[in-house]
Formats: sequence, C-alpha cells, structure tokens
Amino acid sequence: MLAVEGLVKRFGARTVLDGLSLSVRAGEYVAVVGESGSGKSTLLNLIAGLDQPDAGSVAIDGANLGVMNEEQRTLTRRAKLGFVFQSFHILPHLTVAQNVELPLVLLGVARDARAERVAELLTAVGLGDRGASMPRELSGGELQRIALARALVHRPLLILADEPTGNLDPDTAQTVLSLLAREIRSRGAGGVLVTHSESAAQSADRIVVLDHGRLSPKLDSAKPCSG
Repeated sequence: MLAVEGLVKRFGARTVLDGLSLSVRAGEYVAVVGESGSGKSTLLNLIAGLDQPDAGSVAIDGANLGVMNEEQRTLTRRAKLGFVFQSFHILPHLTVAQNVELPLVLLGVARDARAERVAELLTAVGLGDRGASMPRELSGGELQRIALARALVHRPLLILADEPTGNLDPDTAQTVLSLLAREIRSRGAGGVLVTHSESAAQSADRIVVLDHGRLSPKLDSAKPCSG
C-alpha cells in the first residue's frame, strides 16, 4: 500500500529526515510518534507528494511519486489519498454536506451517488442532521468529525492524519480515533497517523518513533494488525 525507502529531506543545513524507510500494508494502521519539530508533518507532506525529497522514494499502491509530474501527483492525491488535519481546513462558505462532498465532486462522481455517500458518512460521524449547517455553527469537535468524513468519503487507499486530535477534548478525540481506525481496517486501506500523543497512538496497530530523522519500532506498544 505504502512503501517509503531511504527518504532524505533537508532544510538548509538541517537534515530533518535521514534515510527514513516505512512500509504500510493494506488494512494496517501505523502511528508515527515524535516530539514537535521532529519531522512528522514533513514526512506526511512527502508521502502525499506535496513536497519532494532530496533523496529516496515514495510509492503508493505501487506507483512511484518521484517519477510523476505535478499534475499526476495531484490526480493521485485526489483519487487515492485522504487527509485529516489538526486545523480542519473546512471551507467556511460551503455547507457541511458540501464540504464532505467536495472530493467526490472533484472525482466526477454522479450527484445521486454523492448524496448517498455523504449521508452515509455524516451518519457515521454522528452528524447526520447537520448537512445543511454552515461550519460557523459547529463546535471544534464537530468540525473535526466533518474533516474526517471528508477524508473518508471517496474511499481512499491511504489515509494520512496529522495530529487530528490536538484540539479536541478526550471524548471527542476517542470518537475520531475510533472512526479512523475502523474505516482503515474495515476497508483494507492503509493509514498513517502522526502525533506527539501516546494515547492517540495507542489506537494504531503499530507504533514507530521518529527521532533524529529515522524511524524505530516502539517495542513495548506493538500490537497485532487487525487488517
């Protein structure tokens, strides 16, 4: 599903990622933990093709991002990736349903099929009656659940989550993490969660630690994969 090999990323004289490798199987949910500034968000940006490495490769579903042009990487992100961010990135001028629907619109999915899938996801995140609401009418926890629904609506092959519970209360955080894990495992998608929260990382099948630009297993937290 995901194969990262020998990834190197430098910013000036600073090497943030130093020969990092990571593989994620279909149905596997991996948490990457590390201190702030350790390069977790940089890693996700490289996996998504939003930035380019100085060395190494990223392949999603067997396709190497490094040999693609920008348009091809954009189409790959649109079709195969789902993103969940700490800051939501909800579009304020669209309704809740329109926000969730957006990936399907970009993929050219028919209107009726879009409406059915959006209703399914809004119900799954406990907001089935809020489709016509505007984002300003929702709480932070509700906005994060909308962001999760939008990330999952097009059934992506790979789901990337960047500190998705950082702004949430513990109960809402647990709801978001449970939904994320369930979607990954039930559909055989791949999932990568980056977080500094040990409790958030426990929702994953496997935990790895990002330190000094490389990943190492967190042996005391290893769990069998459920996928």
